[in-house]
Amino acid sequence: MEAAPGPLLPQVRSALAERGEALRWAITVALPAEEGSQLLLRRLRIEAVLLQIP
Repeated sequence: MEAAPGPLLPQVRSALAERGEALRWAITVALPAEEGSQLLLRRLRIEAVLLQIP
């Protein structure tokens, strides 16, 4: 996911909620924003176990 500046927890929870209920999750990779980028988005890899109810 790409995270905007600011607190990460609400952004991660929101991204996971779009796909189901997170039973557990972890940030496994965090890359800083690219230099010269005006958006300042950080790239994160999230690994999660989700419960999806149809």
